[in-house]
Amino acid sequence: MVWATGTPEGFVADVADAERAGFAAVWTPQVFGWDALTLLALAAGATERIELGTAVMPIYPRHPLALAASALTTAAAADGRLTLGIGPSHRFIVEDIWGLTYDRPFSYTRDYLDALLPALAGEPTDVATELVTARTARPLDTPQAPEPPVLLAAMAPRMLALAAARCAGTITWLAGIGAIRDTIVPAITEAAAAASRPAPRVVAGLPICVTDNPRRARDRAAQQFAPYADVPAYRRVMAKDGATGPADVAVVGSAAEVADRLAELAEAGATDLMAMPFGDPAEEAATCEVLIGLAAEQSPA
Repeated sequence: MVWATGTPEGFVADVADAERAGFAAVWTPQVFGWDALTLLALAAGATERIELGTAVMPIYPRHPLALAASALTTAAAADGRLTLGIGPSHRFIVEDIWGLTYDRPFSYTRDYLDALLPALAGEPTDVATELVTARTARPLDTPQAPEPPVLLAAMAPRMLALAAARCAGTITWLAGIGAIRDTIVPAITEAAAAASRPAPRVVAGLPICVTDNPRRARDRAAQQFAPYADVPAYRRVMAKDGATGPADVAVVGSAAEVADRLAELAEAGATDLMAMPFGDPAEEAATCEVLIGLAAEQSPA
């Protein structure tokens, strides 16, 4: 997970470093700063093979046709390496910051996908519901742009079923191993099978710290990721592991302990790890070293 907290040039350099280190993918969120799709288009010019993903783009502030045009532009710049992670965000952001209505997030997401997916596939769009209108007489004028796979941020049953039926899978954040194993993977896998869809991708995002002082690291996690503890969706998914906050689901410990926990995550059914390294500079370096080693083990010879 690469956050764009500095300049665009710094972000591009971080992505290029990740590719040289051997990582399979980088994921960047859309928060309240630089535009994530534009940054990934810039990073595409400095890289050759690494997957470039959004985790995630909130759908409420962008019309589906506008998002499709932006995503197809980035996908073309990235020569097909873009994966578009999207999600409905959260009530306090949509209503308190953007001034929009968040009354029916599931229905809005469903209708949004009805408009977005045909546009990404190079097809005309004809959607007119109470929540979304998107009508084009012909496909978007983006000739030969590769269609990016779409992942839907989903952790509740109906959203997981929607992700399975309409998208390539899901992206989670702060879902612990128990939640992945007992809730998310069974629900999305069963829904995909029922819809005769391919096995879904499950990208699991977690804070990770390799450290010789686990208590200090968990205290840091509690402070650094404190805003997530007050978000209902994250509280519900963390509770499935008996956790009361991000520090309880963060993967923390020695190099061997972290590797073991990540192996458990894979056994639980996560297909991808979206790692958010944290800690002091030495701990972040040690965490990245472990992740690079694990990435090398996963790479084909």
